Amino acid sequence: MSELDELRHRVDALEGEVERLREENAATRTLASMADRDVAEMRTSLRAHTQTLNALRETQLEQGRAVQGIAEAVGGLIAGQAALADAVAGLTAGQAEMLEQLRRLTADRDRHDDDGGKP
Repeated sequence: MSELDELRHRVDALEGEVERLREENAATRTLASMADRDVAEMRTSLRAHTQTLNALRETQLEQGRAVQGIAEAVGGLIAGQAALADAVAGLTAGQAEMLEQLRRLTADRDRHDDDGGKP
C-alpha cells in the first residue's frame, strides 16, 4: 500500500471517528437537556412541597393557639364553676340557718300561744 493510500485510509478512519463523535455529542446533549428538564421539574415539585409544608406549619400553629385559647377558657370555666359551687354552698348554709331561725321563732310563737300570750 502506498503512502497516499495509507493516508486516505487514515483520513477515512478519522472522518468516521469524527462522525461517530458528533453523533455521541448530539446524544449527550439530548441526554443533558432531558436531565436539565428533569431537574427543573424536581425543583418545581420540591418548591410546591415546601410551600405545602409551610402552609401546614402555619395551620398547625394557628390550631395550637386556638387550642391554647380553648384550654384557657375551660380553665376559667372550671374556676368559675368552683366559685359558683362555693356560692351555692354558702347560700345553702344561709338557707339552712334561716330555716332553723324560722323553726325557733315558730316554736317560740307556738309556746307563747300555748301559754296564753304570757312571756
